[in-house]
Amino acid sequence: MSQAKYVTALNLTLPERSELPEDIQKYFAKCDEKLGMLPNVLYAYSCDIEQLRTFSRFYNVLMFGESGLSTLEREMIAVAVSSQNHCFYCLTAHGASVREYSGDPALGELMVMNFRAADLSPRQRAMLEFASKMTTASYAIGEADRQALRDVGFTDKDIWDIANVAGFYNMTNRVASATNMQPNAEYHAKNR
Repeated sequence: MSQAKYVTALNLTLPERSELPEDIQKYFAKCDEKLGMLPNVLYAYSCDIEQLRTFSRFYNVLMFGESGLSTLEREMIAVAVSSQNHCFYCLTAHGASVREYSGDPALGELMVMNFRAADLSPRQRAMLEFASKMTTASYAIGEADRQALRDVGFTDKDIWDIANVAGFYNMTNRVASATNMQPNAEYHAKNR
């Protein structure tokens, strides 16, 4: 099976890393250094360099940029949304990240299966209920939903960030599922 087949069910033309622009080669090397691998989603996006640059920049700003949300909270949103969407790739990758940032392997598993079964703070629970509703019935979100977030201490900027992280993962879940994108095998054993 070719590497491209392993990444997605599509027959994409994926360049060799040595053929990529210098900035992308450096970014992929940084992934290797920090993660011990190149996530398959990035390899898949290398079929279109401008999409890869846009995707990577937006991901990094959403997940690691300035925010009232912790990195763990953003990863929890990714998993809650991915659980609603049954996205194997994102559940595997971001479940590993929840295990890493929380230091709690059981929390990562609970988040993947059903965040409502986890021992969460009222703040985290409200955030995930909002992200879940946004995933399944975004048209039904109203002021009471936003106020519920304010009531547990989120600012309006935090609500903006929650909505953007949830929206991003709703998009990536759909792309991953539509293309049968496969997670890197390394994710399965990480942070257990």
